[in-house]
Amino acid sequence: MPETHAVAALAAALGARFEGDGDIRVGGLVHPAAATPDALVMASSPDFLKRIVPGTARAALVAEGADWRAAGLEAAILAPRPRYAMAHVTRAFDAPDALAPGIHPSAAVEPGAEIGEGTRIGPFVHVAAGARIGADSRLYAHVSVGEGATLGAGALVHAGARIASRVTVGARAVIHQNAVIGADGFSFVTPDAGAVEAARAGGGSESAAQNLALARIHSLAAVTLGDDVEIGAGTTIDRGTLRDTRIGSGTKIDNLVQIGHNVSIGGLCMLCAQVGVAGSAEIGDRVVLGGKVGVADHVRIGSDVLVAAASAVASNVKGRSIVMGVPAVPRDEAVRSVMALRRLPRLMQTVDALKKRLSSMDSDG
Repeated sequence: MPETHAVAALAAALGARFEGDGDIRVGGLVHPAAATPDALVMASSPDFLKRIVPGTARAALVAEGADWRAAGLEAAILAPRPRYAMAHVTRAFDAPDALAPGIHPSAAVEPGAEIGEGTRIGPFVHVAAGARIGADSRLYAHVSVGEGATLGAGALVHAGARIASRVTVGARAVIHQNAVIGADGFSFVTPDAGAVEAARAGGGSESAAQNLALARIHSLAAVTLGDDVEIGAGTTIDRGTLRDTRIGSGTKIDNLVQIGHNVSIGGLCMLCAQVGVAGSAEIGDRVVLGGKVGVADHVRIGSDVLVAAASAVASNVKGRSIVMGVPAVPRDEAVRSVMALRRLPRLMQTVDALKKRLSSMDSDG
């Protein structure tokens, strides 16, 4: 049976107020289309409130001032910002996968590893010598933690994640399934100037350079994640060459993101799915990169920047700006370019008409 909470208790935990019968108990948060009498309905807007079929629900989370009684409800939690309240309500109802206390018999914890008090380690986990796992951490099945790596207190590492040698993970970090933190960087060099170097230097449209041999530059540094960082499933973060790749505290990274070697990302950033950040790029604080954004190597992005989805950042971006497009430019400039492109067929029609008139005038002359 899922744990239930009284409407009044939930409201108090949220710092919100409630109206109606506060003793109603609810055991989950649901969409209006899935409303049931024993669940709290998420009705953050008047449109969602209208979707509740009378008689299907007893309580809802609504915005301040919403007419919840018109939806046939018996109680409501009223929040100034319902979506923010949703973060706290979902935490109350979240039921993490079971993980037995202690260390599973099939786990391999090498001599010299330090395991903090209250840590739970699941089946087939490998913790290498010299690794340190902070108190109250949870490592699910098939996680590996490399030699000398450090996990802060309260870290949560989901099944199959790989944390390489010397990586530092801050307190309360969340690393989702099959993420890889600290793989070798993608860094190669040719005996002579290679194709990329020649293209950059020459600026022409053709390249005679050939990559006759590729020698790996080994990554001698590691990765440092700050506190409260979250890393999505399948995301990869390469270790640095001579200095650590760094992710600032509070930053959240979505699934299938690639962070190259030597990259520095500030705090409280959000990187959406399929973002790719090339080596040695520097990103400030509170930056948002939409899905499929690409950031070129050595580019600097200032703090408080928003990059629209599918944009390609090929040059530095100043702080407190919104950019979009390929290559990414300020939003107003990008919108003007798109509008001009849409007008191009009509412009071509006009040019064709003028050419015909001129040709006709020449014939008459």
